[in-house]
Amino acid sequence: MPDIVWEDPYCAESSNCFRVGTDAEGNAYIAVAGQEDAYLTDTREALRTLIRDIKAGKADHLL
Repeated sequence: MPDIVWEDPYCAESSNCFRVGTDAEGNAYIAVAGQEDAYLTDTREALRTLIRDIKAGKADHLL
């Protein structure tokens, strides 16, 4: 398992909390808080793009 440095959990109103993490290799990780052993990983840039798109409302149709 990679050495992941997790940020504090992010929790939206009445929904699941998730955590974002990074490692020394330049990879980014995202997981449901409390389930960090079942994460998704990609580059930091890909995660940054995902977060920007979510904030811009591009994923609202999925909710």
